[in-house]
Amino acid sequence: QVQLVESGGGLVQPGGSLRLSCGASGSIIRINAMGWYRQAPGKQRELVATITGAGSTNYADSVKGRFTISRDNAKNTVFLQMNSLKPEDTAVYYCNAVVVRIGSRFEYNYWGQGTQVTVSS
Repeated sequence: QVQLVESGGGLVQPGGSLRLSCGASGSIIRINAMGWYRQAPGKQRELVATITGAGSTNYADSVKGRFTISRDNAKNTVFLQMNSLKPEDTAVYYCNAVVVRIGSRFEYNYWGQGTQVTVSS
């Protein structure tokens, strides 16, 4: 199996910064896309940013210019640098990875447990 473990959430004032990390471990041959999603209370989970194995990125319009996604393929880790945070960025942030597992030629979708980000004064 595969596990995703997130870290780096917390409480920050508006205009502040946080850096989220997510490491994948387990029976992994290759990780294709990795990404971050978020879910605020009473709302559906939404895409924040994704990054392919080759480094191509995609961002939600609401975070463009403020958030940066990156990954360390050697360590199966994805990062989300969040700057100029706003109260509307408050949510539980989930890591996602599309993984090819040992012994399989198919892709499997995995999620982390989520980390809370609260932006408040």
